[in-house]
Amino acid sequence: MYSQVKTIAGNIVDIIHRSIYPGTLKIKGGRIVEIIRDIQQYQTYIIPGFVDAHIHIESSMLVPSEFARIAAIHGSVAAVSDPHEIANIMGMPGIRYMIEDGRTTPFKFYFGAPSCVPATDFETSGATISPENIEELFKNNEAHFLSEVMNYPGVLAQEPGIMKKIALAKTYHKAIDGHAPGLKGIDLEKYLGAGIKTDHETLNLDEALEKLSAGINIQIRHGSATSNLEALNGLIDQYPEQCMFCSDDKHPDDLVNNHVNYMVKRSLTLGLDKFNVLRCASHNPIRHYSLDVGLLQTGDPADFVVIDNFENFNICMTCIDGFKIAENGKPLLNCRKPGTINSFAACKKSPEDFRIRCKGGRINIIEAFDSQLVTGRIQAQAKIEDTFCVSDPLRDILKITVVNRYRDASPAVGFIKNFGLKQGAIAASIAHDSHNIVAVGVSDEHLCAAVNQIIEHKGGIAVACDNFQKILPLSIAGIMSDDDGFQVAKAYDELNTLAKKLGSPLKAPFMTLSFMSLLVIPELKMSDKGLFDSQKFQFVAVCQP
Repeated sequence: MYSQVKTIAGNIVDIIHRSIYPGTLKIKGGRIVEIIRDIQQYQTYIIPGFVDAHIHIESSMLVPSEFARIAAIHGSVAAVSDPHEIANIMGMPGIRYMIEDGRTTPFKFYFGAPSCVPATDFETSGATISPENIEELFKNNEAHFLSEVMNYPGVLAQEPGIMKKIALAKTYHKAIDGHAPGLKGIDLEKYLGAGIKTDHETLNLDEALEKLSAGINIQIRHGSATSNLEALNGLIDQYPEQCMFCSDDKHPDDLVNNHVNYMVKRSLTLGLDKFNVLRCASHNPIRHYSLDVGLLQTGDPADFVVIDNFENFNICMTCIDGFKIAENGKPLLNCRKPGTINSFAACKKSPEDFRIRCKGGRINIIEAFDSQLVTGRIQAQAKIEDTFCVSDPLRDILKITVVNRYRDASPAVGFIKNFGLKQGAIAASIAHDSHNIVAVGVSDEHLCAAVNQIIEHKGGIAVACDNFQKILPLSIAGIMSDDDGFQVAKAYDELNTLAKKLGSPLKAPFMTLSFMSLLVIPELKMSDKGLFDSQKFQFVAVCQP
């Protein structure tokens, strides 16, 4: 159990005044009431706690309170979180579930109002977040900001729905987050003119420089799905007031290993100014989002981290509001059993449901790329058995299916390349953005077995083969576990290992799988309604006549 800290001494790192001095913090009522400068020499350093400037907590497969237990061991004290994933499944009850669970821990969660639910009209989602819902969240102070505006074409076209949500954010004086990969020139000016001030999807240095010059704050990202840390962290010393660190998506196995602390340590290793680096990890998101998180000033909340030194950068202690919540890599917060919330109405399938009757000799195929959200589009001659198109493991052309989880419906089935399975199938109910069931397999029987595991448990990630089946159940909205975070990380790692034993060469097969239904990212993706061309924004046939 965590304990209260009343005084702590060390080398205090004041990033606001860019100084380091020996001193003692006196803490009362969760705040720093006095800072006494010492002449004594200390071995340890006291620095501001870290803030993740943009993350979907659901991507950790953990509820907020369990995410907090693990993030705290890495020096994190707060997270600016978009509950976009659960909102697509559960709507307002899902958002409130995240808020309420987050309140059970000292960790400081600042949840946003999701701006784009559903992400598109070309898939089945579980809910819609309307402008009226957005206003309700703002009016009740349940949402701290307007979450990433992914619908930048809607902003450019001044579509009434998205513009009303942006107007509400301005009315209630809320920050507005962006999501605009590759946006430049006049389109960028129009997008930013709407009042959007951040972006975590910047693709390269030239794009970042244009956005910085336009006044946008760049959220430098290092997550499980993708990272632009190496490409962009050189900006920190050039634009120290406009950069922040964020994870976006952090899977449980990665979260156990590191969080924002990795971005800080890596940037310091490259020789960047320590005050600028620490500013990105704390000061900038605190000031931009007006967070009640301390910066080691008299009167501030007593939120801080103790490290051994700036070379090794080991996290010795994490404190929030004067309470020690993690020490030497061990969480001091208790693991709690959260309540469950879900929406799952799919019925079990049969192998025949995954058949594709041949309507031509050639097929359109999704080309997956390791650890990337984007996909390619290729064509090849179909392998045909008894008038049906089937998987061809020898050419690494496998079936992919997306199964509607919200009502009982026939699966959508297509083909995908580069998953590399030689046997069996893998499946998950983590499938951005609507989180239907997605699966890839070498046969209809294996696909069916993997999918049915997900349906039976009403959510999870699963592997199926001739001689075994294994699942990590995700009972909360089909995307989060109610278990201990370290155990979830271990189980997730085991499933990834099993997928690789079935032949997949991918670094993280389930992560790549989860983005094969993300219709807003080019080029070819799979919806529960069919194969989708993300560039033309229309469905395409699997078989070519």
